[in-house]
Amino acid sequence: MNPESLKKLLGSVKKGRLSVQKAMQLLKGLPFKDMGFARVDTHRALRKGFPEVVFCPGKTPVQICKIMAEVLEHCECVMASRADREIHEAVLARIPDCTYHETARVITADRRRRFRKRGLVTVCCAGTADIPVAEEARVTAEFMGAKTETVYDAGVAGIHRLLYDTDRIQRAKCVVAVAGMEGALPSVVGGIASVPVIAVPTSIGYGASFGGIAPLLTMLNSCAPGVVVVNIDNGFTAGYTAALINNAGRQQ
Repeated sequence: MNPESLKKLLGSVKKGRLSVQKAMQLLKGLPFKDMGFARVDTHRALRKGFPEVVFCPGKTPVQICKIMAEVLEHCECVMASRADREIHEAVLARIPDCTYHETARVITADRRRRFRKRGLVTVCCAGTADIPVAEEARVTAEFMGAKTETVYDAGVAGIHRLLYDTDRIQRAKCVVAVAGMEGALPSVVGGIASVPVIAVPTSIGYGASFGGIAPLLTMLNSCAPGVVVVNIDNGFTAGYTAALINNAGRQQ
């Protein structure tokens, strides 16, 4: 249940349109719904301003469909990450108004009537191979209410490509910088931006990158102030955190 729905419910009780007993029954699902295989956090949107996000790996399509449908019973939107096309087809049969963001591997369903994107999160990535992780960050940030812009394939090997879009970086409220290989991009972006930079190491690169460990260590050792680092390939957390920064100071 989101804050707006709770306000309507309490308003109905106050005006006598809804009995206290019926309201108690509707609120019984808080703070979670035990589905046997999962305990869905139905209280999260009220507590944090955004509902629980379904992480698809390790779950069956049937489980994912049931969890997403349950979230929609309490909230006006739902998101699932790391979803393949097979999972999307299963969800589409259960939730016909869902959308599949194939590059990001994200499924969303949005029934919010008054939803306006604000601010600006700029998502940068070093190479074309890093785009899937960058898109996961972008889609997540947008779904949480942030306007986004992208600067893709702008690695330090051709740094003029990045500098060409300096204005997009400098006018953002938060920047996400995604890179594999040696992971130098966030340090360069951190030297340009006046806002927090969320660095995302990817597992893209040759053998000595150790599946993302090399860029992770580079980003952790960045000399640029304002750079923070999330886990390898974790575009979701980067986008989520960027949206929180972007949305700070206004009511969710």
